[in-house]
Amino acid sequence: MHDLDPTCALGGTEPHVDTVAGVTLTENPDLALASVAARRGQEETCRAHLSDLLESPAPAPGKTVLHDPEASFWMGPDQWMVGAPIATHEDLAAQLKTRFKTTASITEQTDAWVCFDMRGDGIEDVMRLCCNVDIDRMQTGDALRTVVHYMGIYVLRRDPANWLRILGPRSSAGSLHHALLTAMRAAL
Repeated sequence: MHDLDPTCALGGTEPHVDTVAGVTLTENPDLALASVAARRGQEETCRAHLSDLLESPAPAPGKTVLHDPEASFWMGPDQWMVGAPIATHEDLAAQLKTRFKTTASITEQTDAWVCFDMRGDGIEDVMRLCCNVDIDRMQTGDALRTVVHYMGIYVLRRDPANWLRILGPRSSAGSLHHALLTAMRAAL
C-alpha cells in the first residue's frame, strides 16, 4: 500500500500565499467541487433540487449563490458548478448524486480545478491588467467566465466586495499563478 501525501495544485504541502501592497493571493485547496448538468426532460426538477440545496433559486447566467456551506455558480444552460468545504464534503459528488438521483449528471471536479482567493484593496486594478472583465461593474454574487493568458477561468465576486475567487484548470495552476502574481506586481 502506498503512503501518499496530498499536495496543493502549486506542488507544496501547504497553500501558497503571496501578498503585494495589501492584496493577497491565496491558493485554496480546501474546496470540493462537482458539476451538475440537468438531464434532458429533467431541467425543472434538477433546478428545484439545486434550489433546495442552496435554499435559494438556482444561479442564473453570470451569477453565483453563496450559501453556507454550499455555493454554486452558473456554467451554461442547465449546468452549474457546486462547491463546499472539502473537510465536510470530500464526497460532494456522491452527496449530490444521492440528492439529484436521475435528474442530473454529476461529475467530480475537485482535482480538475485550482482555486485562488484574491483579497484586498486594489484587486480591481489587478484584474484590469490580466483579463477582459468589467471588474468595476461586478457585484457580490456575480460569476463570469473569461481568459487569462489563454487559460479559461471563472471569476466569482465574493462577499465582502474586496474578495474574488478565481477558478482555473489545475493543469495550468503554475501559469495562472504566475499571470496573477505578475499582474499584482504591475498594478500595485
